[in-house]
Amino acid sequence: MRWSELAERQPQLAAAGRERLLDPGVVLVVTIRRDGTPRLSPVEPLVLDGDLWLSMMPTSAKVRDLDRDARVLVHSVITSRDGGEGEYKIRGTARAETDPAVHERYAAAVSEALGWHPTPGSFRLFAVQIGDITLIRYDDATGDQFVTRWPAGGEYVRRGTSATTLGPPQPHHNLLGDP
Repeated sequence: MRWSELAERQPQLAAAGRERLLDPGVVLVVTIRRDGTPRLSPVEPLVLDGDLWLSMMPTSAKVRDLDRDARVLVHSVITSRDGGEGEYKIRGTARAETDPAVHERYAAAVSEALGWHPTPGSFRLFAVQIGDITLIRYDDATGDQFVTRWPAGGEYVRRGTSATTLGPPQPHHNLLGDP
């Protein structure tokens, strides 16, 4: 699914994604190395024309990974020990975009939104096809973990039972608040 479809079907989840993935200006991207182990890399995300885009240096290892295996995990950055801002994860695939017109629009959008000026043809561009989203929030005071999984998995809370242990999932609703 495209980012625009997520925004249409689950506007609160898309808004949380915008806050956690796009507003910081950097995400962590996990690709799969040739030997099957994960590779973690920082990437600047951008939403354009209804898609979540990731651009990369054309000779980077993560590009070689995606050319071989399109599976990708896009993860929000975590900036505090308690994780209070939450985690936002997209699992899906990365589709390579080769259309020069899209590269031109992307470069113009990056120049306007992010303040640097990529040269079309000097980067590889990938659109993220969303398969699954997980949003996790933590309550530092209680140790509770609040989870939203979409499209499958629903919403649940795992109550903190000690500083390092969580109880079993308990159904919970409306973790993102009222629409």
